[in-house]
Amino acid sequence: MFTGIIEELGRVREIEKRGEDARIMIEAHIVTEQSHDGDSIAVNGVCLTALELKPDSFVADVSKETLFRSTLGALANGSPVNLERAVTPATRLGGHIVQGHVDGRGKFLASENHGDSWTFRFAYPKEIAKYVIFKGSIAIDGISLTIAELADDYFVIAVIPKTLQAK
Repeated sequence: MFTGIIEELGRVREIEKRGEDARIMIEAHIVTEQSHDGDSIAVNGVCLTALELKPDSFVADVSKETLFRSTLGALANGSPVNLERAVTPATRLGGHIVQGHVDGRGKFLASENHGDSWTFRFAYPKEIAKYVIFKGSIAIDGISLTIAELADDYFVIAVIPKTLQAK
């Protein structure tokens, strides 16, 4: 389980194709602290099992299904990624409860500047419509957000300055 509050902006160091699967090496410094081999780390909101942990990186295996359903399949060397360690029973839940299981991949449609904040519009696949509700939470690349507007084929989220500047 995760909160959708990003702890660190990491970077893809290497992607190794393994048939239809992949092994990805992520440069990270914060989420590797006090993490152990086999711990869960969310990468762009996707729960992955951390392997080969070092102070500045970790490796994770990514299945064909995960590459297809998430944005991880579009990553390249040097791509920035949002990182978060799994919650513990004593963790303060600053966001929403996020499982790290990806149900679908949306499509960015538009953005609008409102001064200090922004709204972003995303199309979403019909097969996940029953899970998308007005004022419900949704995670985009691991960032926990609230749906501010909902239509049959798109939703809008509002993003505050703190979220926009998080790195």
